[in-house]
Amino acid sequence: MKTIPTKRASRCLLSKRQRQLRALLTALFLLTQSVMAQTTFHGNNARTGVYDSVGPKVFNGVQWSFKTEGPIISSPAIANGTVFSGSSDGGFYAIDQSTGHQRWKVMFTDPISSSPAIANGIVYFITYDGIFYALAADTGDIKWRFVTGGERRFEAKGIHGLTPSNQNIADPMDLFLSSPAVVNHRVYFGSSDGHLYALDAETGVLLWSFETGDIVHASPAVANDTVYIGSWDSYFYALDAATGREKWRFKSGDDPVYQNQVGFQSSPAVSNGVVYVGCRDGHVYAIDANTGKKNWDYSTSQSWVNGTPAVRDGVVYVGTSDTFRFHALDAKTGRLIFAFDAHSLIFGSAAIAGDLAYFGAFNGRLYAVDARSGKLAWEFQTDSSRKAPSNMLSPDGVFDKTAMAPMFHNFLDMTLNLSRMFSVGAILSSPVVDQGTIYFGSADGSLYAIH
Repeated sequence: MKTIPTKRASRCLLSKRQRQLRALLTALFLLTQSVMAQTTFHGNNARTGVYDSVGPKVFNGVQWSFKTEGPIISSPAIANGTVFSGSSDGGFYAIDQSTGHQRWKVMFTDPISSSPAIANGIVYFITYDGIFYALAADTGDIKWRFVTGGERRFEAKGIHGLTPSNQNIADPMDLFLSSPAVVNHRVYFGSSDGHLYALDAETGVLLWSFETGDIVHASPAVANDTVYIGSWDSYFYALDAATGREKWRFKSGDDPVYQNQVGFQSSPAVSNGVVYVGCRDGHVYAIDANTGKKNWDYSTSQSWVNGTPAVRDGVVYVGTSDTFRFHALDAKTGRLIFAFDAHSLIFGSAAIAGDLAYFGAFNGRLYAVDARSGKLAWEFQTDSSRKAPSNMLSPDGVFDKTAMAPMFHNFLDMTLNLSRMFSVGAILSSPVVDQGTIYFGSADGSLYAIH
């Protein structure tokens, strides 16, 4: 006897199938996010800094370290068991994720401080020679290259109040180059020539470019068919991802005299219809992603915010430079939840994984902080930080003022102090969390895998 389902039974059956389909799609989405979460700067193209993998709750040791011949300022990316990273020695490296052994490297003429992105078997990044490269991820062979108008550091007369006041001085603290985002077969990145570029990811053909008023070293975030990026011209832009048409722009603070409190070195993070971004004008901004209207701003007492905010569960996490603080802010109001003292400059961006936030500082320490309370869970010191003399770095990670005293009494002192901080293995690289291990670079030239 054949049973004919009733309408009610049919609806129940359909509802069950819908639930199964929804569950399958959700699982596929989460799997895709997990796979993609390590292939681009700060975890995803929205740059939220959130990782599906749980990081180590206690420090268990160094899994491996890989030594290059120059400081590693950029952040690594991971795909198919390989860790990809550039170095200031001009080398771009592919390292076995499990062993730390080199699979291949390509040497370029100029330093690499752009964090790579990997998509469809291609690795993308820009170097200080002003050329944007696409390499085959398995071999390192150059598939194509795109020549920009050139790379340089931000510069101004008497920058930061330094002397000579009538001389153009390149900012030694402008340390990062733009890191690409790959979305819908397009690759987006900024350049010192003042443009944001959109290229065909397969061929490198220029699709469109958008000109800002100054250098663009921030990394673009892409969400809801919109590209978000800030420029050193003090404006933050929202552009149509397909055409490059400007949707809106937001004006931050300016500093026409010293050029100290101006410019977006921080890259944006986009979450729940809001763009969160730090600025050298000493603020963290929350901007409506659709309209460009400011929701709130948080003052950091004129301390630069160069790292990219991380956003999860209604909390924004971001570090500051001169105040040495790692902040947790309410995402809706900007209210301070906690501030952790790192004792040193924070230029890198935090990774949020499990219950902890992981970030590095100029004193050569990687901190693991409870994401809810701000309490220190554990910390790791680079080899150079552990070996630093006591008259340079105190046991709690504070630089000795005498060791950092001026020598030239002009702009060269800023470069000298940067070199001193690099000598203790400063961590500017933003950590990546995958399969319970944390990967990051250091100014001591090492790429670390710790667990």
